[in-house]
Amino acid sequence: MKKVLLINAHMVVEGISPGRLNKTMAGVIQEEIEKRGFAFQQTDIEKGYAIDAEVQKHLWADLIILQSPVYWFGSPWIYKKYVDEVFTAGMQQGSFITGDGRTREDPSKQYGSGGLLQGKQYMISLTWNAPKEAFCDPHQTLFQGMSVDDAFASNTANYKFCGMEVLLSFSCHDIFKAHDLESDIERLRQHLAALI
Repeated sequence: MKKVLLINAHMVVEGISPGRLNKTMAGVIQEEIEKRGFAFQQTDIEKGYAIDAEVQKHLWADLIILQSPVYWFGSPWIYKKYVDEVFTAGMQQGSFITGDGRTREDPSKQYGSGGLLQGKQYMISLTWNAPKEAFCDPHQTLFQGMSVDDAFASNTANYKFCGMEVLLSFSCHDIFKAHDLESDIERLRQHLAALI
């Protein structure tokens, strides 16, 4: 049986982001996971968490999915705090990594190859104001040809550093000006079905 941890990184911003869309998408993810008979756990960062319990959830899970709004081109600061606390604890406990993969005796080894979480997978599901057309087009001013996965490399790097496989991301785009919720829900269902 596959075990899935969903991390909801939404953070309420009064007058801008009440969290309905991220809650909806998290609900779709949970429904799809449970429909397949997989074990499921969820952490809503904004509601609080216990660091050691989150380390254990990461060790328990086969697949970790982050559901997050995009605030200023990254996840909300509460997610960065969560990662700093949980991954530091996992490192100190020796359960996430053994180091960066190199040794003083052989510093030429591959940097980032010391992870202990091999066989696990990580995926991000995002809600953006940015339209889909802003990505993968070198003529676009902001991202200059980058994909969503390229733009979120700093988010996925810690999981990859710890040995996890990073899966293709999912995004709801243009959520303030041209959002199609039903289409996004169906695309998310198809995205998950293709991955799990």
